[in-house]
Amino acid sequence: MNYELYIANQINARPEQVAAAIELLDADNTLPFIARYRKEVTGGLDEEQLRQVSETLAKLRALDERRETVLKSIEEQGKLTPELRQQILEAATMTALEDLYQPYKPKRRTRASIAREKGLQPLADLILGQERCREPLEKIAEPYLKDDVPDAQAAWAGARDIVAETISDHPEVRRQTREKALQWGSERTEKIEGAEDPKGVYELYYDFEFRVDKLRPHQILAINRGEAEKVLRVKVIVPERDWQNAIRSVFRPDPRSPLAGLLEEAAADAAERLLLPAIERDVRRELTERAEAHAIAVFGANLRALLSQPPLAGHTVLGIDPGFRTGCKVAVVDPTGRLLDTETIYPHEPQKRWEEALTTLRSLVLRHSVSLITIGNGTASRESEQLAAELIRRMDASGKKGLKYLIVSEAGASVYSASPLARVELPELDVSLRGAVSIARRAQDPLAELVKIDPKSIGVGMYQHDVDQKRLAEALEDVVESVVNQVGVELNTASPSLLSYVSGIGKKLAERIVIHRDQYGPFRSRNDLRKVAGLGPKVFEQAAGFLRIRDGDNPLDASAIHPESYGVAEKVLEKARLTPAAMVELTPEERRAALDKLLQKQPLEALAAELGAGVPTLSDILEQLVRPGRDPRQDLQAPILRSDVLSIEDLKTGMRLQGTVRNVVDFGAFVDIGLHHDGLLHRSQIPRGVSLQVGDVIEVEILKVEIERERIGLGWAG
Repeated sequence: MNYELYIANQINARPEQVAAAIELLDADNTLPFIARYRKEVTGGLDEEQLRQVSETLAKLRALDERRETVLKSIEEQGKLTPELRQQILEAATMTALEDLYQPYKPKRRTRASIAREKGLQPLADLILGQERCREPLEKIAEPYLKDDVPDAQAAWAGARDIVAETISDHPEVRRQTREKALQWGSERTEKIEGAEDPKGVYELYYDFEFRVDKLRPHQILAINRGEAEKVLRVKVIVPERDWQNAIRSVFRPDPRSPLAGLLEEAAADAAERLLLPAIERDVRRELTERAEAHAIAVFGANLRALLSQPPLAGHTVLGIDPGFRTGCKVAVVDPTGRLLDTETIYPHEPQKRWEEALTTLRSLVLRHSVSLITIGNGTASRESEQLAAELIRRMDASGKKGLKYLIVSEAGASVYSASPLARVELPELDVSLRGAVSIARRAQDPLAELVKIDPKSIGVGMYQHDVDQKRLAEALEDVVESVVNQVGVELNTASPSLLSYVSGIGKKLAERIVIHRDQYGPFRSRNDLRKVAGLGPKVFEQAAGFLRIRDGDNPLDASAIHPESYGVAEKVLEKARLTPAAMVELTPEERRAALDKLLQKQPLEALAAELGAGVPTLSDILEQLVRPGRDPRQDLQAPILRSDVLSIEDLKTGMRLQGTVRNVVDFGAFVDIGLHHDGLLHRSQIPRGVSLQVGDVIEVEILKVEIERERIGLGWAG
């Protein structure tokens, strides 16, 4: 197969672009590096296209590897004809290849193989050929009778077993039946008698039937979970006419043959006993794979949006990890995330030391000039939110205005608290207090803090525990890697977790970089990286452009310009009559004016040709010279900071509020409107063409409030 042409058609690119991408990938270049620094080579393929190239290439190579195995197996059996070889070579999917291999695949003993051992294959061939024999069937079977085949009835029964397996194994029969099943089949579910479902989680599926092609991904995964928990029984129904037509397209009974009835009996047996169960497994597997791919994509998109949330720089933050019996853990961190203070307060049940808690919080706020309170969204968060709102009211009344609060996701905070990284970062701190530190830091820089946690524990999807865990982990790792490299990493302050996602580095090398930094002090230049044990030229090439050194020896080290392009960048500065120091001394507007003046004299294409650089690379260099190391997260909306609490009882139908999208799922989006429970903006309420993502700040209208069930229905008011 021509990989380049096939993949190019899949991603709407030119074959030469794909060929270049494959060559770079095979040379162990990472996707972020290729996308950012090899645009000329690939013709500008973006990271998503490159990911598709990588994934499709892996599938095609796996298909070819399996193809070789199949060819070798059939050849060793002495059954590989030129026609079959050609069919196998032309098989474009793993399913098509496995269909061709099915008749030759080594099997455990079956009814058909036992019949063959009894010498009944010739009788099966007569049925398959629909011979117009004139002798009675008993007479035809006589030569095959023996101790284990006592009579003609047994002989023809064994022959039918062989025919049934032949029909079921035929690749064209399987292909047609599968296609019809996926197009017209239905999935039927029912509650298993006596099964326990105390909360009625699967009540919708107790008596449920839906066309296979109309099932939505979340329905498929819910049904699968109900089946795994032994609440539901699931069956795929294929219309009889569809499987009959598929069989008759290859094995058509001849009314003039006395063996026509035997063929029909064998076909019915093949369908019920072999073909339909196999097709049901295929359909269920395909549905599950599609649903899982969708769920993983949704999870990945939500994670990307969450990690891309703009940092709230400059705040001294007081983080509260809420709790009842064990109290609320409190931590104060300075604008760089350095821990300043910790406390444990007991404002809620059973201690109810409300005033004492307020006094403690007020003292911490005044002592450390706290400007923002962050509250984890778990147990007791609503009560803790009321505590924060009361503190802000009292501070405002006393003239100490400006304090705000923010609810943040505490997903994974406990995982981080007990991790080896937390022990290294906060060695003297009790495990129970480390979560509060994480909650405080999440507002300051969500990306830097959340990369310390297993992506699956961050909780911005649905059914993440029901999908293929290996595929999910790989997809989420790719998302984190992509965001980290898009944003860039400050080399002298980054944690090992953050560094490990930088292009080409990995966990072990990240730890070595931090050890080197601790031993020898801050890195003064990107070139100092070469002194780190184990960091060779290839890793330096892949990683250097994504690492930032602010206040280092070379101002270019604070930018996303790759060291391999420093020569070009310096020539551009020279032609614009700027010095490297201008990147620090001049404002972005002054630098842009100087570069615009240069481009007025010499167009971009001409300048690129003179400097020996590609146009895309030169464009990137010019942008970085204006705003070196600019954080792309700054373009996104900042989260809503609140000063007063809202309760579900305060809500009235028609009320309009601003909210932050917390999770996007198949049936809509969950929106934080300042309550303990998020409201649901159903997909029917989202205008056509609007694509929401985690972190979006939108205006919504209250449509429905169910106080007892703590459910809030929202409408679009944007």
